Amino acid sequence: MSSPELTVTLTKAGRTKIRYPAALVVDTGDRISVRAPWAADGVRDFGFVRFEPGDVFTEHFWRTRWYAVKEVRTGEGVLKGWYCDVTRPAVVQDGEILVEDLDLDLWVSADGSAVLRLDEDEFAASGLAETDPAAAAEAVRALDALAAQAHAPGGLTPLLT
Repeated sequence: MSSPELTVTLTKAGRTKIRYPAALVVDTGDRISVRAPWAADGVRDFGFVRFEPGDVFTEHFWRTRWYAVKEVRTGEGVLKGWYCDVTRPAVVQDGEILVEDLDLDLWVSADGSAVLRLDEDEFAASGLAETDPAAAAEAVRALDALAAQAHAPGGLTPLLT
């Protein structure tokens, strides 16, 4: 029996950034986890990691937390690391996971040696601090919490169990 399929829709600044099918792994009522192949076209080389066709993402979204954590593995199962998006809490309805990207991101390498805060310039330029200061404060708190967890014993793994 196969896992139920959901659609993940990631928006940014009111526009759909990406939409893709994913298989449900678990729904705890707060955290919903799905698995999906790399959904973008071709290779995306960030310098610190390459996402490419064949990669598999196990993605964890929360209905009460301001982030999503995506475990990234090669098609052969080798862990590349974790890509964390700072987002508004996920909304799950009618077979769809709706997530609003708030620009801030964190990359954690598989061995934990690299914890990189990303896109802080995009976040500052987004104007969120002016248009929705409460959401901007939540976003900064979420990035700080993810970075602290990444440096703690066990890294991000305790968030995902």
